[in-house]
Amino acid sequence: MSLKVLIAPDKFKGTLTAHAAAEAIARGWRKARPADQLDLLPISDGGDGFGEILSGLLGARPQRLKTVDAAERPLTSTWWWELKNRTAIIESARIVGLALLPPRKFHPFQLDTRGLAAAFTAAARKGARRCIVGIGGSATNDGGFGVARALGWQFLNQHDEAIETWTALHSLASIRAPKTRLFREVLVAVDVQNRLLGARGCSRIYGPQKGLRPEDFPASEKCLRRLAAVARRQFNRDFATEPGSGAAGGLGFGLCAFAGARLVPGFDLLARHAQLEQHLCATDLVITGEGALDKSTLMGKGVGELASRCKKRKLPCVGLGGRVDDRAQLRRLFATARGITEIITPEKAQAQAGRYLEQLAELIAREYRCDSKK
Repeated sequence: MSLKVLIAPDKFKGTLTAHAAAEAIARGWRKARPADQLDLLPISDGGDGFGEILSGLLGARPQRLKTVDAAERPLTSTWWWELKNRTAIIESARIVGLALLPPRKFHPFQLDTRGLAAAFTAAARKGARRCIVGIGGSATNDGGFGVARALGWQFLNQHDEAIETWTALHSLASIRAPKTRLFREVLVAVDVQNRLLGARGCSRIYGPQKGLRPEDFPASEKCLRRLAAVARRQFNRDFATEPGSGAAGGLGFGLCAFAGARLVPGFDLLARHAQLEQHLCATDLVITGEGALDKSTLMGKGVGELASRCKKRKLPCVGLGGRVDDRAQLRRLFATARGITEIITPEKAQAQAGRYLEQLAELIAREYRCDSKK
């Protein structure tokens, strides 16, 4: 019996884009089940690959940009422009992304989001009315201080002196706004729902991925807590408690406070533009995946959100990952969750992810065919 299969993975970070992962899964599946109808729909929740995927759905065209990365090194990057609705699409990972930096060369205390300001400015010069920003995958933990400062916001200490680095925000006394606002609407696609501060905040939960050590947490938290307190006092709104304000090292907070942004789950935004519900209505089986299937998959990540939608529809969903952890938790959403490291060493899985993802998909397809005959 042939099946209608929706193949909708996110990126396998550091190895495969979402498009490449979808193609690899499709190649493997076709080898075992050539009669099945395959529908490829790469997904993103706001991180690496978000701009390319959303721009394809909206018909936006790439625009070249000269700026700097999170370590202030010169960078040529891309943003996207959709003329009809005058919409700009910016992917933070393309400018201040962790994947752009040499591993372990820079500490987050040395990094900030200043480079993003060039993309905002370029979009404003084009006449953008709306700006959609995907902020996952960042290397930074500055609460949006860098981009805000580059856009004209002033951060002053008690002596009315300008604060020039986010690690000096513990002495923040006041914030001064620029004269102009760039856009009517800024939508920020967040890949997690964490708040800015506390045990589940950006520093403690995602900081270690970027190089923060446990001994760095108090200093980082002190600076961001002071930034949040002064912003709350001056703007009469507690941006730090917004779900997603802790995304991308607090960039969610910063864009809310200093760009008037509205935070939205990145996967929901993409799903709406991709007409995901229509795809699911015409599907017998969904295959999704990302680099690591673990507890973070269930914390608002696109792959987990897709699996949740499938569960509500009683639609089987297979999860594929480079590796799979927390299997007991994953079983709540996935019919099965399998990792490339089940069939090959982690080193080879990293070096040839496409090849072995294809093999894993073929293996699962053969097993699925055997199960369906029973």
